[in-house]
Amino acid sequence: MTDTTSATTLLLCCRAGFEGECAAEIQTRAAEAGFAGFAKAKPDSGYVAFQPYGTDTRALAAALDFSALIFARQWIACGELLRELPVDDRVTPLLEAARGLADGPFGALRVETPDTNEAKALSAFCRPFEKAFAAAARKAGLLLDDARAPRLHLFFLSSAAGWAGVSQPGNSSDWPMGIPRLRFPSGAPSRSTLKLEEAFHVFLPPDERERRLRPGMTAVDLGAAPGGWTWQLVRRGLRVAAIDNGPMDETLMASGLVEHRREDGFRFRPREPVDWLVCDMVEQPARIAQLVAGWIADGAAKQAIFNLKLPMKKRWAELQRCEALIAETLAGSPYRLALKQLYHDREEVTGWLRRG
Repeated sequence: MTDTTSATTLLLCCRAGFEGECAAEIQTRAAEAGFAGFAKAKPDSGYVAFQPYGTDTRALAAALDFSALIFARQWIACGELLRELPVDDRVTPLLEAARGLADGPFGALRVETPDTNEAKALSAFCRPFEKAFAAAARKAGLLLDDARAPRLHLFFLSSAAGWAGVSQPGNSSDWPMGIPRLRFPSGAPSRSTLKLEEAFHVFLPPDERERRLRPGMTAVDLGAAPGGWTWQLVRRGLRVAAIDNGPMDETLMASGLVEHRREDGFRFRPREPVDWLVCDMVEQPARIAQLVAGWIADGAAKQAIFNLKLPMKKRWAELQRCEALIAETLAGSPYRLALKQLYHDREEVTGWLRRG
């Protein structure tokens, strides 16, 4: 197989309503890496199409770190959008498009759509089509079961239009459509618990997750009530100081691992440094960024996961401001910061911060 087809479009999946922020971010990151181009972003479409000038988008994707992107759930280096796919044979043109996108077989197949209410109706088409296409791709020698090989994506806008594209394991999301399949755990006091669980999966690799979330560690949860985030910590055996004037879940309190303190989250500080700070308070993002950075700078916590509730306008600019505030607070100290709009986030972005 030879590499003959140009990947002209970098397709980025995002939360519907955040296409503008996703487009602004990829244009900024691409320019920083020396790639000029333009982004097409239709409001509420759930995706952004970035087209660099005179450059194969596989080269752009290789030059950027997917995990550093905030608003993109997944990215796919695609060829041209295929329109008016024949109803009686969609497989053949998609196979032809796929052949030119890699110099060897693909290791997995993803048949996907935008994450919008309108696109949900396509799932009834995608499921049986995925089986039919996978069988044809294997027969053609295009598809093997190899987690190290590039993934083939078919991204449908309708049953008659879509892209064929490719992503690289290790520099893309392992989850189909970039969406984790997490079940709401029985016993958790609120659905916000899924935000922290997803954050652990996104920011901490499995081996690091076990090392950094060990039984007996200590944590502070600012804005804890009714205890969705505290529940995730307690189930891992951490001892938690839950800071909130509101009531905590009674079953959670019965665990013996939670101390509920009705105090102001902006004023509270522990007597001894803790392993974790988590914060899901409803407040201006700049105040939360400065608060969390202050805990890390002072050594009150070793690392933190926190939410930044974004304004209705200038959300990308506000995130850049928060990054600058954190950098200013931690000036002179090495630190690691990662920001991501998680699937379980809404009008917010989740951050992870630690020194070193």
